[in-house]
Amino acid sequence: MSDEGLFIGSTAEGARQAINWKRANRHGLIAGATGTGKTITLQVMAEGFSRNGVPVFVSDVKGDLAGMAMAGAATQKNHENFVNRAKEIGDSEWVYSDNPVQFWDLFGENGHPVRTTVSEMGPLMLSRLMDLNEVQEGVLTIAFHVADKEQMLLLDLDDLQAMLVNIAERAEEMTTTYGNVSKQSVGSIQRSLLQLRSQGGDRFFGEPALDLDDFIACDDKGRGIINILSAEKLMQSPKLYSTFLLWLLSELFETLPEIGDPDKPKLVFFFDEAHLLFSDAPKALVEKIEQVVRLIRSKGVGVYFITQNPIDIPDTVAGQLNNRVQHKLNAFTPRDQAAVKSAAETFRANPKIDVATAITELKVGEALVSVLQADGAPTHVERTLIRPPASRTGPLTPQERGVMITTDAIGDKYDDLIDRESAEEILQAKGAQAAAAAEVAEAAEEQAKLDAIAAKEKAKAEAAAAKEAAREAARQAREAAKPSMAEKMVQSAARSAATSVGRQLAGSFGKSLVRGILGSLFK
Repeated sequence: MSDEGLFIGSTAEGARQAINWKRANRHGLIAGATGTGKTITLQVMAEGFSRNGVPVFVSDVKGDLAGMAMAGAATQKNHENFVNRAKEIGDSEWVYSDNPVQFWDLFGENGHPVRTTVSEMGPLMLSRLMDLNEVQEGVLTIAFHVADKEQMLLLDLDDLQAMLVNIAERAEEMTTTYGNVSKQSVGSIQRSLLQLRSQGGDRFFGEPALDLDDFIACDDKGRGIINILSAEKLMQSPKLYSTFLLWLLSELFETLPEIGDPDKPKLVFFFDEAHLLFSDAPKALVEKIEQVVRLIRSKGVGVYFITQNPIDIPDTVAGQLNNRVQHKLNAFTPRDQAAVKSAAETFRANPKIDVATAITELKVGEALVSVLQADGAPTHVERTLIRPPASRTGPLTPQERGVMITTDAIGDKYDDLIDRESAEEILQAKGAQAAAAAEVAEAAEEQAKLDAIAAKEKAKAEAAAAKEAAREAARQAREAAKPSMAEKMVQSAARSAATSVGRQLAGSFGKSLVRGILGSLFK
């Protein structure tokens, strides 16, 4: 490790400017208008940290930092300028060289996927990222608590959305146990999750989750790994980018031990185009970033913001940035002039330099530099010629990037998504079981109704049959009581005979009667 610190460049008089290793974790700022050399300065500093065994994280917004994986070459267009600059600042050690690089991409397209679980993110951080109100944050906390109590993992956004639906369906039970859970609050949270998902949040949440040890590593030569996050597409999703940044810093803060000011940082972050990070960021998010930036230095982590205009960084964050590199600023508008004045006032004054004037006069690759000394005091601001980078300036070809991704130490550890049983699957299984039980109960109820109807029909049929049998018995009884044909013939013959006898008797009796009457008359 170089004793002088991280060498940045030299003044025209030959005074070397370097960040003291023990103060490199006190954070920093690289600012300047477009095309003034900010990216080169970032590249030089990242190379210096890596070369001295400090792992680095870089967000690559424009795709031109990927070239750090390859050594520069005499064929590149700025080769002559670099050679002349090295001679101008007396950098006899400058030579082209590559760096150990690992590529990452939240979308898994230009690097290894970066993921974490919803449980690791936690309800408080998610609430701040989605700018939830106090009531909605309470409902989200209930969802996490119920999932933990019922042993359901929250791994991705599908799990969290399923859990929110579940507590909404159990609102009465939840309200009795935990407090009011309204469907309106659940609906608001679901809409915020939908916005996060639309920006690619479903790619960020899942497994395998990132192992921070893979970030904080050195190669077999003792050089710190430079982790490059592909952010060209990510910057179109500012909420997702904010989510990633805050999670990563928070995870490092919670994971790393307290070490104060180490001999050199354990890890250094560079966030390019930082003004995009804070654009339209919720106040709670800015406060959380400010808190983490303020405290994470004691874990040995340095954070450096790169932006076009220093006033784009919130004051609460800018106040923590002690190592400053200011490239040229334009003063064409009142806002530009305010930025120049603000930037000039942040440096420790140097009687030899009119800082406000110098800021508008700096050449490309020249900057005003003030860094912390060993005793913690800032150096006087100096006009500094920035050292040329040793690696390629510019992007890699897709083929070169592909080779780097497949041959690094990470391998395919994060490439395949793991979807193990979690809240969504458990709740779906419970729903399926409940639906099956309800279906069985409904079928049993329907069968009972059919059985009742059948029994009623059977009883009705039996009653009708009994009635019919009774009628038949009565008919048969009546039929049995009727005389037979022979009896009818006998009866008929008897009646005929009786009638004949009667007639005869009647005739005889009549005659006798007549005779008797007549005889009596004629006597």
